[in-house]
Amino acid sequence: MINERIRRMELSGIRKMFEMADEDTINLGLGQPDFNPPDDVIECYERAMLEGYNGYGSSYGLPTLREEIAKLQSKYRSDISSDNVMVTVGATEALRISIESTLGPGDEVLYPEPGFVLYYPQITLAGAKPISYPVLQSNDFIPSVDKLEELRTSETKAIIVNSPGNPTGGVFTKKAVEEITRWAMDNDILIISDEVYEMMVYENEHVSFLGDYDNVIAINSFSKTFAMTGWRIGFMVTSSDWIKEIGKLHYYTIACPPTPPQHAILYALQDRLDFVEEMTSTFKKRRDVIVSRLNEIDGFDCLIPKGAFYAFPTIDYDLSSDKFALMLLEKGVLATPGNAFGPSGEGHIRFSYANSTENIHRAMDILEELVGELA
Repeated sequence: MINERIRRMELSGIRKMFEMADEDTINLGLGQPDFNPPDDVIECYERAMLEGYNGYGSSYGLPTLREEIAKLQSKYRSDISSDNVMVTVGATEALRISIESTLGPGDEVLYPEPGFVLYYPQITLAGAKPISYPVLQSNDFIPSVDKLEELRTSETKAIIVNSPGNPTGGVFTKKAVEEITRWAMDNDILIISDEVYEMMVYENEHVSFLGDYDNVIAINSFSKTFAMTGWRIGFMVTSSDWIKEIGKLHYYTIACPPTPPQHAILYALQDRLDFVEEMTSTFKKRRDVIVSRLNEIDGFDCLIPKGAFYAFPTIDYDLSSDKFALMLLEKGVLATPGNAFGPSGEGHIRFSYANSTENIHRAMDILEELVGELA
């Protein structure tokens, strides 16, 4: 007998579109880098297996990896140590166990819309109540504290924030982070901060929610950072007391994160951060190409994304975003309808520019052709 909460859930709109594409489709839909991890990092993974690192490890993660993560994250908060870090099976598991460990039935959770497709179902699976708040193009995809206060009730226990943002590419300013943090502190609200695109910021620097406020869980991942989405290694940073408590659910969920890739990631953090810089530089060039092309097409208005690798333009046609995306798919280009990220994403299309510049130009040519037919 299937739980009714599961029956009510829909498969992600991203996955639905992906399953409809064929091998000749230009894929601007899926959110994963079109790079391979550096060869020496892959070799380190292999070497870890050959040297016998194939058994269970610490439930909290490889101690040396936790230390290295703490060292890097201490730029946001100086007192971060390995005791504040837990390695997880991707950011997905980190988010899930954070929500389930801290929230319960009746607790209201504010989450961004349009926003990443996992937020709503994971809040629901925890038995909590999801309440969306808008992140709009008119405000650079940054939430308004006034709107958050308008949505807050006595049952509001947490807020999920995401910067750099998926699907918007929006990046929070220092002022925005400070204002949201102050609002959360004043109302004793937990901040769950999704920062998986932390190293993919094109202007200025990433501003983390790790700071003076202790009531914060920062979620992160190596999937995008080192182009290893299939390795499934992420991490969280929060208070040491919370690590111990959330670690209980973590253990009963996955026992421990996979051992061999942790050794490879430790090496990558110590010796191959140059790879991340080069990849991000490439994404920035592609960003400039796709934004320029989109803004030249009638009916499209695209804000320049400041992070991640997504463009999220508005479309001004008398069609739903999923209908438009289906028409584009029939012509050979996979993009994601904006309403896959919540009802307020309607009127947008998400294009991932994690593809070659040549394919981006080909896709934009096809998009222009479609718009010409609609006109």
